[in-house]
Amino acid sequence: MAATGVNPITLSTVWHTMQTVCREMRHVMDRTAQNYLMGQLHDISVGIWDAQGRTLAVPVGLPSQFLGSSFAVRDMVGKFKGNLNPGDIILTNDPYHGGHNCHLPDWGFFRPIFYDGELMFVTLARAHQEDTGGSYPGGYFPNGYDIHAEGLCIPPLKVYDRGVEKTELFELIWNNVRWPQGVRVDNYSMIASTAWCEKRLVAMLKKYGKETVRACLDEMIRRTEQAVRKEIRAIPNGTYYGEAATDDDGTTLDEPVWVRVQVTVKGDRIKLDFSKSDKQRKGFINSVYAATYGNAVAGAVLVFDPALAEYHNEGTLRPMEVIAPLGLVVNCEYPATVGASPVNVGTQVMEAVVMALSQALPERAAAAWGKHRGDYVFGIDPRSGERYVRTSFDYDGSAGAVSGFDGYQGISSIAALGAVTRGNIEEMEIRIPFFMHKLEFATDLQGAGRWRGGPGVYWEAQNQGSDSGMATGSSDGDTTFGPGALGGEPCPPCRTYIQRGEQRMRVKPHRLVQLKNSDVVIKVSSGGGGVGNPKERDPELVAKDVRNELVSLQAARRTYKVALDPKTLAVDAQATKRLRSRSARGAKR
Repeated sequence: MAATGVNPITLSTVWHTMQTVCREMRHVMDRTAQNYLMGQLHDISVGIWDAQGRTLAVPVGLPSQFLGSSFAVRDMVGKFKGNLNPGDIILTNDPYHGGHNCHLPDWGFFRPIFYDGELMFVTLARAHQEDTGGSYPGGYFPNGYDIHAEGLCIPPLKVYDRGVEKTELFELIWNNVRWPQGVRVDNYSMIASTAWCEKRLVAMLKKYGKETVRACLDEMIRRTEQAVRKEIRAIPNGTYYGEAATDDDGTTLDEPVWVRVQVTVKGDRIKLDFSKSDKQRKGFINSVYAATYGNAVAGAVLVFDPALAEYHNEGTLRPMEVIAPLGLVVNCEYPATVGASPVNVGTQVMEAVVMALSQALPERAAAAWGKHRGDYVFGIDPRSGERYVRTSFDYDGSAGAVSGFDGYQGISSIAALGAVTRGNIEEMEIRIPFFMHKLEFATDLQGAGRWRGGPGVYWEAQNQGSDSGMATGSSDGDTTFGPGALGGEPCPPCRTYIQRGEQRMRVKPHRLVQLKNSDVVIKVSSGGGGVGNPKERDPELVAKDVRNELVSLQAARRTYKVALDPKTLAVDAQATKRLRSRSARGAKR
């Protein structure tokens, strides 16, 4: 027995059961959801909290979607105090009014889980819907008057009461989205995942009993908190600064919006203070506190021992304090628009925190990931005569490097932390009237470093549908670039173009433009930033990158100071030594 009286085998079983159940919830949605974002790209988050709102299991999801959900759970339990029952399901997508959601397209279904008449757990399935009403399909209108222009704002509402569906309420909601049948299918998929969670957790409670499970939960949290505080104590005491910007807010164009953080480490506590960030903006990049909280905590966790990845819970959160005064872009006031906030300002919150902590822990330094290059195309598919909307992460670049490792290739933006994946070309062509010309890693489109960033992406597709609209939505990276670390280079610029015959038009982020039939959309999406001096990179790794067409022969010589035989691409060791020696002498001058 452990010192707390909890059998270690039972503790391990309860702990890993909760992690497994969360992954099974995600699997239910993967297999039953119909929209591309949910079923193919996994833009979904799940978790388990206790009746007090303590975070118990959050192994899968996007930080902005669910790491701040303890606020929503506590408010929901308070709102329905005395009126929560087995079989209830609460739906919300509202960033304000107790919903604490990051933006309107992410709908969350909360299910209270009872055992022997006592509320034991609350589980959540949150996912990005195909549509949520509002001015334009997809929910990404950069110039909305207020949040109501972005779509339906659903405060925490019971859509099931003691197991009975409130069909009229669902019909009201579905009647105000553009694809009601598809949203209906996805909603039932999410509800089914919470039912699966309830089944599995009740079975666990029956096997071990409430008191044993409760003791295991307390011990889980205690151990995680102990491990996280140990990680924090390994960071030198001090205050570290980080900042990051998004290109603009979509309303005031070409004016960067800044997120700034002071990370103070003292003993076994971290304070993440965003008080010097810009004030909230008219445009749709504002973030509510719960989303900022989730992204800030996730950014800090990135410098902890990766062995803790499976065990984060309330114990991780207790040693961290996130300060974001009301009225800033990181804690906006109703009715500010927030549509793009999971990526902008969400990405910037994470980049700023990682930048600050990379100074504190150089041996775990990390660079920024490639910027999101999303767009949201809506029109008519001539094959069916029906409306469609395309929302995707398929064109994003790759991850930034970390100290000791090159950036992971082909992953989505840092705001998703790998939870969102790419679809496949055939699936996209079946769903929307676009013909894919090219999808490949690009040359010289990553931050150089001793450890280079993951490669950037070149994506090209032709509109074979009707004249349509395209919102460049939460894209970024045309004028603001994610930083490298320890002398590594930042993420390169991103670009989006529309090729119309002989005319090529550049399209910046956060804009609304028109696409015509036969237009070709081109996306040049940057890879991640680099870590460490590029001139210290192993020449053989540079040669390998040149052979794989990730780095050009010219960049190998100019940036990495590596001389290669132009025919064999073998390293010329003596010429490389001379290049690096001259570079070192020049740097000393």
